[in-house]
Amino acid sequence: MTLINEQGINVAVLGATGQVGMVMRRILADRRFPVKNLRFLASARSAGTVLEWCDRKITVEDVAKADLSGIDIAIFSAGGGTSKVWAPRFAEKGAFVVDNSSQWRLHNDVPLVVSEVNPDDLDDIPNRIVANPNCTTMACMPVLKPLSDAFGLSRLIVSSYQAVSGAGRAGALQLMNEAKAALDQGADKLVFDGSAIDFPKPTKVARTIAFDVVPFIGGIVDDGSEETDEEQKLRNESRKILHLPELAASCTCVRVGVFTAHGMSVNAEFEHDVTPDDARAVLAKAQNVTITDIPTPLQAAGKDVSFVGRIRQDQAVPGRKGLSMFITSDNLRKGAALNAIQIAEIIADKYFKL
Repeated sequence: MTLINEQGINVAVLGATGQVGMVMRRILADRRFPVKNLRFLASARSAGTVLEWCDRKITVEDVAKADLSGIDIAIFSAGGGTSKVWAPRFAEKGAFVVDNSSQWRLHNDVPLVVSEVNPDDLDDIPNRIVANPNCTTMACMPVLKPLSDAFGLSRLIVSSYQAVSGAGRAGALQLMNEAKAALDQGADKLVFDGSAIDFPKPTKVARTIAFDVVPFIGGIVDDGSEETDEEQKLRNESRKILHLPELAASCTCVRVGVFTAHGMSVNAEFEHDVTPDDARAVLAKAQNVTITDIPTPLQAAGKDVSFVGRIRQDQAVPGRKGLSMFITSDNLRKGAALNAIQIAEIIADKYFKL
C-alpha cells in the first residue's frame, strides 16, 4: 500500500528513530497524511538506519549534513537543545516546524496549540514554528477547555500519575529491569517487606519505580518555588492555551510504575455554578473526549482521546463551583505524536489548501 500523494506536501520527521518518532511514523500512515515526499532525519548516530513506512524503505539522514530546502512541514521530536538549533534553520529554508520539545512553548511569538482546543492560534505563525504542549497539559486541555467556556475556569489543582514512557525508552527499561529483579527474588518478599528487595540502581527515574511511585519529574527550578519544571509546565502552558493568563494553577507530578498513558487527578474551580451532570452534558459534546466510569491508563493506551471519569462535586469548594475528576490519556499518542500531526494537518489545510 502506498500513501504517496503527488498533490501533497513534503514532510520531514526529525527524531524519527526515537520513541515518539516511531509513533509519529505510524500515525502519518494511519491518518493518510497527504505526503508527497517523506524524509526521516536524526543525529549522526542514527543516520544510515533504514526505516519502513508503508511500502517504502527510507534511509535516515544526518540532519547536520542534510539539504533542508524543499521541506514544507517538519515535525520535530528530538529534544529542546536540538530544536533550539534546528527549528530556526528549517524555518529559514521555508518549512513550518511543529516542535514537540519544551524549547518554544512559552515564546510569545510561537503558537502553543492543542488541535481541538485552540486551532485558530495557527492563523498567525510569525516564525513558522509551532509548539506542541507537554503531555500532562495535553491530556487535560480537551476536557478543561469546554468546561472553561461553559463555566469560567478560575483555579486548577492537578496531581499527575505519569507513565515511565514519558522518560523515553530508558524509563521503560528501568521499570522492566527492576520488576524482573524483584520478582526473581520472590513475590513473598515483595509483598511483606519490599524494602528487602535488592533493586538495581535507578538509571533514569530518580528513584526505584517498580512497584512504587516517585513524586519527582524533571528538575527543580531556580525561582525558589521548589517546583520542578515539569510541574510548572502545566500552569504556564494551560494559561497560554486557554488564553487565561491569570489562571491559578498548581501541579504535583508523580512517576508511576506504568508503561504507557498518564493519569491526572484534577480539582477545578469555576466562576459559575456547575454540577457533575452539567459537566457531563458539556463533555458529551466535546471533541476527542470520552466519558467513562473509571478511567485508567490501560484503557487509554493506544487510544487518541482523553478519557474522563469520577466526575463529582469538589467538597472543598463552597457552593457548586468546584469539580473533582480523573483524566487519562496516552502520552505517546495524543500527548506527543498525534497532536503534532494534527497540527500539521491544520497547517496543510490553512497554508497549502490540502
